[in-house]
Amino acid sequence: MKIRLAADLQTDSIVDGLGIRTVIWTQGCSHNCYKCHNPQTHDFNGGDLVDIEDVIEELENLSGQDGVTFSGGDPMFQARECSILAKKVQELGMNVWAYTGFTFEELLNKGNKDILDFLSNIDVLIDGKFELDKKSMDLEFRGSSNQRIIDVPKSLESHEVILYNLNKRMNKNKKKETLYI
Repeated sequence: MKIRLAADLQTDSIVDGLGIRTVIWTQGCSHNCYKCHNPQTHDFNGGDLVDIEDVIEELENLSGQDGVTFSGGDPMFQARECSILAKKVQELGMNVWAYTGFTFEELLNKGNKDILDFLSNIDVLIDGKFELDKKSMDLEFRGSSNQRIIDVPKSLESHEVILYNLNKRMNKNKKKETLYI
């Protein structure tokens, strides 16, 4: 199986989620958010087709990373492939964050098995389109104030959106969190 990526895996990111992260930049997005900061990732035929097994091998060889973030493009357009990778990330003891232009509710309402599988392997989801009139440089991990930082496991369990508490900082074992006061 192959995944279409916009770029090589980016390690040591500190702006794409809590901790030190590797970013998987997916290719393909139809949201066309005005003034998107990654317009080169929109073309569904752009980027490179990469064998999933090659990406898994790169993930297995990571060191010093707290987690992996799926961005792009919009990873939900390749939910099946991203789900396989996210599950592997969690097996490796790292947490998973993902960005999408869809809202959490839209994703659930699609009823798409691949999207639901991907969501079940995501710890934190930043949802919603980037909206220029709501842009703020004061927001952590998101570009506009309409975007939410969602605790996916709690939201799936409660059947309502539960925002992620940024005062909690995930450590390398995603199941344990440290509260910084």
